Amino acid sequence: MSVGTVLVTGGASGLGAAVAAAVDKAGGRPYVLDRVAPDSPYDHTVVDLADTGAATRAVEKAIERTGGLHGVVTCAGTDACGKLEDVPLADWERVIAVNLLGTAAVVRAALPSLRTERGRIVTVASTLGLRALPDATAYCASKFGVVGFSRALAAELAGDVGVTMLVPGGMQTAFFDGRTEQYKPPADAMLNAPEDVARAVLFALETPAGCEVRELVVTPSVEPSWP
Repeated sequence: MSVGTVLVTGGASGLGAAVAAAVDKAGGRPYVLDRVAPDSPYDHTVVDLADTGAATRAVEKAIERTGGLHGVVTCAGTDACGKLEDVPLADWERVIAVNLLGTAAVVRAALPSLRTERGRIVTVASTLGLRALPDATAYCASKFGVVGFSRALAAELAGDVGVTMLVPGGMQTAFFDGRTEQYKPPADAMLNAPEDVARAVLFALETPAGCEVRELVVTPSVEPSWP
């Protein structure tokens, strides 16, 4: 069974790029939203998801260009590490805007098409949406928000649109680039390959209508932030 057309936010790199590739390999059609164009030949729109109006318009454009969406996977995410009083306000609020408000805006805009197709949504939370750490108030607040949003959305859309919340642990992506050493994984850290996590996303997307995978926790076997 093909997964159909799947909108992937953050699809130019990391987990998003791995999900887009997995969708393509499975015979589906990925459509990427990202701040930069992907290296892959997939249809895409360059957009900053911190701008919820622009995010909405980008989803509408994707629906118009593809004829409808069968799935949405919200991989786009950012972080601003540091103590609350040390992180510039604009940086702190951008994390909330991209990770939580951008996720909600994309899902909201996609819902009419997803309802028509009896499609599926996979939101991307984090182990830090379930467990709080110091110097991560923005990220934890955003991902705790994604957890609440996803669980409420699943109840709201039950029997209409499928909702799966992915809870990933550490992955080998550019997410940690540009951080000071204290906020990077140690050199010997065991992190998951994003391609392996993307397999779990594809499993959720391919689940038959009426059967729900509500939550997927995918971490390295030695993940320090789980349980």
